[in-house]
Amino acid sequence: MRILFVGDVFGSAGRRIVREHLPHVIENHKVNLVVVNGENAAGGFGLTPQISDELFNLGAHVITTGNHVWDKRELMGYVAVDENSHERPRRIVRPANYAPGNPGFGWYEGSLPGGQAYAVINLQGRVYMASNDDPFRKADEILSRIKAKVVLVDFHAEASSEKVAMGWYLDGRVTAVLGTHTHVPTADERILPNGTAYQTDVGMSGPYDSVIGVEREQVLERFLKGLPAKFEAAKGNPKMCAVLIECDGASGQASSIRRLMLGE
Repeated sequence: MRILFVGDVFGSAGRRIVREHLPHVIENHKVNLVVVNGENAAGGFGLTPQISDELFNLGAHVITTGNHVWDKRELMGYVAVDENSHERPRRIVRPANYAPGNPGFGWYEGSLPGGQAYAVINLQGRVYMASNDDPFRKADEILSRIKAKVVLVDFHAEASSEKVAMGWYLDGRVTAVLGTHTHVPTADERILPNGTAYQTDVGMSGPYDSVIGVEREQVLERFLKGLPAKFEAAKGNPKMCAVLIECDGASGQASSIRRLMLGE
């Protein structure tokens, strides 16, 4: 079984590069399951129902998010659906360790047309991030409910140490632990000893002539003068960053992980 995970889609440039590459990557690599992090897809901050439909139409089975998930408030009502639904709104997941009462769900369990069961879990780190519950114990709680052997975890976190710790914590219990949020791809992809694919950060699918997606001049102004400024999504030199994972559908164990970075 082959899984493609696409890193944080950032703004219109990110959507454009994903449109350019996602269909042929799915076809050429015979991808079975596609998961896309879309939390920055709407102008760099948030996700809308319309943009989520665009990503689903391109081939995504599940869309993960992160700390910007509620920046576009219309998504709150959109994902407030029945837990047992398999429609598109249910396949948009927000961090599972948010406080009780948040709209939507932090995981999704479903099956592919051929019957292969899978699950996707979205967690958010606590180091240098907004307040949320313990992601480690939340992972335990969700895994106790999930029956699928193929389980992908999107760990949306700032600190590389917290991401590495999560990889070791879940090694052998999930198919992959993939970091998002910092928008810079790391070169540490590996298969951990008990069969879990791991990468500290998949990287951004968006404009790399920027400061992690934002116009350079605006960020430099903030660093040099410390004055508040409105950040806008950059557009130059977009690249799609993703990872391709091969795993055994019966056991969920990963056998390979490969980084992808595709430009215009």
